[in-house]
Amino acid sequence: MISGNDFSISFEFFPPKTKQGHAKLTQTRLALAALKPEYFSVTYGAGGSTRDNTKSVVFEGLQAGFNTAPHLSFGGDEANTIIDLLREYESAGVNRVVALRGDLPSGFGGGARLVHANELVSFIRQHFGDQFHIAVAAYPEIHPESISYDTDIDFLKKKFDAGANSAITQYFFNSDAYAYHLDQCQKAGIEQPIYPGIMPITNFENLLRFSKNCGAEIPRWLCHRAESLQTNPSELNAFYLDFISGLCEKLIAIGAPGIHFYTMNQAEPSIAICQNLGLN
Repeated sequence: MISGNDFSISFEFFPPKTKQGHAKLTQTRLALAALKPEYFSVTYGAGGSTRDNTKSVVFEGLQAGFNTAPHLSFGGDEANTIIDLLREYESAGVNRVVALRGDLPSGFGGGARLVHANELVSFIRQHFGDQFHIAVAAYPEIHPESISYDTDIDFLKKKFDAGANSAITQYFFNSDAYAYHLDQCQKAGIEQPIYPGIMPITNFENLLRFSKNCGAEIPRWLCHRAESLQTNPSELNAFYLDFISGLCEKLIAIGAPGIHFYTMNQAEPSIAICQNLGLN
């Protein structure tokens, strides 16, 4: 069980591509809203490839009365494009953004330059002051492109020094990784809250693919246990739920300020975890 008023939960969506996906997301948002999250966030494709869809989902969430935060990166955009987008968000009532380096969309030549997250944070602060709460990304198991653990901590520190308010981690399955990350951040002088990102397990094959791309480690024993339960879907799903719920309990015991759920636009897995944690 969780006590105290400072603990918060949030849920992340991706912009759907179809009418059916859009209808499902609307129902998912309503179902998760019953848990009284601090906010919903909406992802942003490489180079702004989902810009319009992201904006549409954000505006729909705001109009429904929910605090909704867009993800944002420069990608291949010009500064004025980002300023105009942020002005639209400001006018609509957005008070929080998730600032990321992101990736360039396919087709950009080698001369294109990625704008790092600390630069984006500085840019937002320069043009909009304290209008937005800015969250950034953290990597307890190291960003796949980082040279070392120490340089990764240094990059996170630069984001906070630029004006970020909080961080959300890449998903992980080892509570020790988060505990060590918090310890190293504290030693580096980082005092801002770092929220663990949690990925409910629903499709293990997809998880393996995602994890290979983003550098998230899946414990060997977890792979073997999942494989052994493939013929019993009910027991397998119960195992996934118990495992992730247990992970969250460990993170809360460590002192996590809240939990950010990567929902994959599904409500039931996150709701079940929250019920196990006494958050319903």
